Amino acid sequence: MLRYLIGTAFAAIFMLSSFLVAEKPAAKTARENYQTYCASCHGEKVEAFVDRKWKHGNAKSDLVASITNGYPDLGMPTWKAVLSEKETSDLADLILESLKDVDKYKFASKPTSNVFSSEGQTVKLDTVASGMKSPWGMAFLPDGDMLVTDRNGEVYRVGKGGQKTMVSGGPTPVVEGQGGLLDVALHPDFAQNGLVYMSYSAMKMEGDQKLSTTAVVRAKLAGNALTEQKVIFEALPYAKTRHHYGSRLQFDKQGFLYISVGDRGSEQINPQFLNRDAGKVHRIHDDGRIPADNPFVGKGYAHGSVYSYGHRNPQGMTRNPQTGEIWTDEHGPRGGDEVNIIKKGANYGWPVICYGINYDGKPITNLTAKEGMEQPLTYWLPSIGPSGMAFVEGNKYPGWKGNLLVGSLRFQYLNRCVLEGNKVVKEENLLKNIGRLRNVKMGPDGYIYVSVEEPGYLFRLMPVNQ
Repeated sequence: MLRYLIGTAFAAIFMLSSFLVAEKPAAKTARENYQTYCASCHGEKVEAFVDRKWKHGNAKSDLVASITNGYPDLGMPTWKAVLSEKETSDLADLILESLKDVDKYKFASKPTSNVFSSEGQTVKLDTVASGMKSPWGMAFLPDGDMLVTDRNGEVYRVGKGGQKTMVSGGPTPVVEGQGGLLDVALHPDFAQNGLVYMSYSAMKMEGDQKLSTTAVVRAKLAGNALTEQKVIFEALPYAKTRHHYGSRLQFDKQGFLYISVGDRGSEQINPQFLNRDAGKVHRIHDDGRIPADNPFVGKGYAHGSVYSYGHRNPQGMTRNPQTGEIWTDEHGPRGGDEVNIIKKGANYGWPVICYGINYDGKPITNLTAKEGMEQPLTYWLPSIGPSGMAFVEGNKYPGWKGNLLVGSLRFQYLNRCVLEGNKVVKEENLLKNIGRLRNVKMGPDGYIYVSVEEPGYLFRLMPVNQ
């Protein structure tokens, strides 16, 4: 009887062990393990996590040691009891593979020639003007001259031969941090009315504290002087910070003026609240009046000029020549720079959803999508620091026709986005290491113009026959 009971017990143990072996879950992929064990501290996207300073090394052996043993005193737990050696190794490989996305922007050297070849087009860099500090905005006058705003507060009229003439009568900005004299746009009927619009960081004193905001002034250009100044927009309330002004200007086909305003560094307060102008794209009449069909007119406490919200820092804006839609690019934090089409009343999610992480490496949110919030057309991991943007029109650049060009401040190049409808299907890095590329515009002469800063240059891209 005893022998029978022992035998039965061993049989039961064998059956149980077989069941446990059979039911043991399959090993997860490295990306699944990252989502399960890493994302809550390091952000949902490993591609954003890798764009950081590495305290303990980024060789595979360093990563394996960090994952296995952790750094408990610094808040990094040990995972050796949870992950197998293979899972740890695969996770380290995933991180190393993602690091290549950062390395692809580390261009080896400065250009040695003014000729740049790409997959679809070769261009020569033609210097239009120099001797500026940070040329921010460009507008093309009917006589062939250009108006160029310099962030240091100066306005230049640049002639066809490259001569610069100072224009008087511009606004007085607070030139601190990211503030200064920013964008410039001409009224659609400029040839008849001479009206010019400029955005800038306006200042006011509150007690002994200096506050600033994004403002837009309208003036009339008469020769080399701006007259009849009138402030037609102020983003309220003013703030003590000196960054994230946004500040691009774009007229649509109907003659409405769109103004981008950054969150001013107060992401928890400004972008999602409709009674605060920061973190928004605004839409106004050419004289500052609020259009009656704006989405939040008469909606309680909301400001009527708001057209879309949930933005972080939109520093590029253009009009799609095919559809008439307003497109923007905006800075994410560490990762998550975006390209968006601005829709009436839409919420673009910041800071509730985001593809990036904070500058200290910690996540801002674990969400990259949420019902009722727009998804970007494309986003960059790591951040490229997007600036001005333009669609390639005309016939001078057949290899780039219809492409979207976006300047990169961080990696100092021009980003070419190949589009199929509203989908970015391919990208290419152009003009590598040219300098901090602040703006890109299509001129009425059919040429592409770009500006770089510190030192400030204005270039024309001349097609080269291939």
